Amino acid sequence: MSFQTEKGQTYLELDFVVDPLQPATDILVAELSGIGFESFVETDQGLLAYIPRGDFEASRFSSLYIFSNPEFEITWSKREIAQKNWNAEWEKDFHPISINDTCHVRAPFHKSKNVPYEIIIEPKMSFGTGHHETTYMMLAFLLELDLENKTVLDMGCGTGVLAIMAEKRGAKAIDAIDIDIWSYTNTQENIQRNNCKRINAFEGDAALLKDRKYDVILANINRNVLLEDISIYAACLDSEGILVMSGFYNTDMPMITKKCCEYALNFKKNLERNNWVAAKYVF
Repeated sequence: MSFQTEKGQTYLELDFVVDPLQPATDILVAELSGIGFESFVETDQGLLAYIPRGDFEASRFSSLYIFSNPEFEITWSKREIAQKNWNAEWEKDFHPISINDTCHVRAPFHKSKNVPYEIIIEPKMSFGTGHHETTYMMLAFLLELDLENKTVLDMGCGTGVLAIMAEKRGAKAIDAIDIDIWSYTNTQENIQRNNCKRINAFEGDAALLKDRKYDVILANINRNVLLEDISIYAACLDSEGILVMSGFYNTDMPMITKKCCEYALNFKKNLERNNWVAAKYVF
């Protein structure tokens, strides 16, 4: 993720070992963002998180909800690190991706590619570059869906990459919502960066969906939030509406599908990458 240190600024690096990795890692990032952590790097075992040394408050850190959740086992170590150019570090490790040679997701500093859909994303402190399996699969679904003149919701929009693809695929109006202020701000930036005109970004959660209706809802969040909000998504879908969700593992599919069936949402298809799943449901 991208940020630039001030001259002489000393940072703390916290190295988290997380079990299970998801949804605990996503929850941890959200909570750490709220107490001043500025950058995150996912590892095979968990997460590296960075904060200016002077901004670290031990009492706020130790009181985070996730540390008291018995579903997760989290250990961590802390060390001071020398000043780095974090933008350069991020650019070194961030590579463009292609989906079916049809969609190309790149950063502003990458070369353009001649494909039907090119999306320029600078993620900063948000998630959703297309590199994570869930975002990749959601984009793959969007390449299949008929979005011409449809209304679309991108719930948990992250960088706004799905909303941007929805507009490029012909959607007439898109709402992009995220509870995280960094994601909301980054989505607005990426909307402008891709010259999108039909996307409205909002900071908030599913409470914003009251009395709204959509033809297509995209929700790339985590299993627990999805299970809690499926009923709200169902209430917001128009007749023959489509719900596409990701952010969960293949072992979670039975409970996701069971919850959807309770609200007359029928399973149609799923994609899978490295045990992650994206699934499509329709009325």
